[in-house]
Amino acid sequence: MADRPSLPALIIAIAVLAGSYCRVASSASPAVEDELRGGGGAGGPTTMRRRAASVMVPITILKSAVSDGAVCMDGTPPAYHLDPGSGAGSRSWIVNLEGGAWCNSAKTCRLTRSSGRGSSDHMDKEIPFTGIMSSSRAVNPDFYNWNRVKVRYCDGGSFAGEAFDKDTGIYFRGQRIWNAVIRHLLSIGMANADQVTFPFSVHIRRPTVMLTCSLHSDRWVLQVLLAGCSSGGLAVILHCDQLRAFFPSGSTVVKCISDGGLYLDAVDVSGGRSLRSYFGDIVAMQGIAQNLPPACTARLDATSIVLSLAPDRADPSGAWRACKSNRTACSASQMSFLQDFRDQMVASVKGFSGSRSNGVFLSSCFAHCQSEQLGTWNTKPGGSPTIQNKGISKSVGDWYFDRAEVKAVDCRYPCDNTCHHII
Repeated sequence: MADRPSLPALIIAIAVLAGSYCRVASSASPAVEDELRGGGGAGGPTTMRRRAASVMVPITILKSAVSDGAVCMDGTPPAYHLDPGSGAGSRSWIVNLEGGAWCNSAKTCRLTRSSGRGSSDHMDKEIPFTGIMSSSRAVNPDFYNWNRVKVRYCDGGSFAGEAFDKDTGIYFRGQRIWNAVIRHLLSIGMANADQVTFPFSVHIRRPTVMLTCSLHSDRWVLQVLLAGCSSGGLAVILHCDQLRAFFPSGSTVVKCISDGGLYLDAVDVSGGRSLRSYFGDIVAMQGIAQNLPPACTARLDATSIVLSLAPDRADPSGAWRACKSNRTACSASQMSFLQDFRDQMVASVKGFSGSRSNGVFLSSCFAHCQSEQLGTWNTKPGGSPTIQNKGISKSVGDWYFDRAEVKAVDCRYPCDNTCHHII
C-alpha cells in the first residue's frame, strides 16, 4: 500500500510498538507553564495568544466540498482548523493532516462512522495546537508564527479512498477530501505562500518513523512541508508526490515529513504476517489502489504495507499483552525481538539516508508520534529525545531550512537517557 515517495526525504523515527499522551507535571518549568497557560511576558492579549502553544483553535466546516463528493464516511462535509500566521510568518503555511488508524470491515467502519473519525458532526469544535503546531516561539521557534492548519481525518483510509459501500451506506472519499481541502487552502492564500508545511499526527499503537521528503527547484519561491504521524504519516507518503502537482513547475520547494508512518514488512510475534490481510481489506474496501503512487505500485502489490509486531491475532495467548503496555514487563526474549526490529529499521533506511537532501532521526524510545506533543517536540521547554545533542524540533528545522544534514541514528535501547518512554 505504500513505499517511499520519489522525492528526497528526511526520516525521523521512533521505532517502537506503542505510545500514549505525554503529561506535564505541576512542577513544569516557567516556559512550559507559559505553554500551558497560553503566553506570558510583555504584550497584550493578542501577543499572549500568539505565544500560546495550546491555544484552542475553532473548527471550519468545508460545506462547499460536498458538491464534489468530498465527504466524511457518513456523508457530512470535511473540516479543518486554521490558526492564522503573523508577521514574517503570515505567508508561510503548515498543513496538518490528522491521523487516527483505519477501518477495514463493515463492523469497524460502522463504529468509525459514528465518531469524530467518520463524521464532522461528531468532531470537537475546538482543538489545541501543540508541538510543531504551537504558536509559542519558545516551543516552536521555526514555525510558531506560520499559518497552521489541521485537516480533520474522517475517511478511515489515510485520505486515499474512492468508493461507496451500498450495503452500509458508508462513503470512502479520502482522496476527494484531500483534493478539496488543498484546493480550498490554495484559494484562501496558500497559493501565494512563501513556505508551506503539512504535518499529520495521531497516537495509536504502531512502530514510529518520521519520513521527510523534499523537491528542490531552480527558484526559491514557495516551500512546502507535508508532515504527519502514524496513519497520517502514511498519508504523507501516499500524497507527497501528489502535493507537488498542485504548485507551478519549477517554482516550488516541496518537503514532506512522515512521523511514525513508515511501516516495515516485518515478521510478527507469531512468525507470520497476520496484518497483511488487514491492509488488504482496507485497500479493497475503500478503492485505494487507484490512488497509490505509481512509482510504488509499479514495483509492489497494493497491499504491501508494514505490519505491527504483536497484533492480537498474532498473539492469541496474550503473551505480549503486558509487554505492549509496559516496556518494563517485557521478558529478555521479547526485548531481543524488539531489538531485532530496531536493527531492521536501521537497515531499511540506510540506502534512503545516503542522499544529502534526505535525513534520518531514528531514536530508540518507547514512544509514538512525538512531533505534536508538548513533552517531546522540543528540548526546551519539554524534553525532546536527543541524538548527537540535537532534539526533534531542532533536527526538523535544520533539515527543512538546509542549516545542516540530519543523519541521526540512536544507540540501542536502553542507552538513551533523554527518551520519554511513554508506554
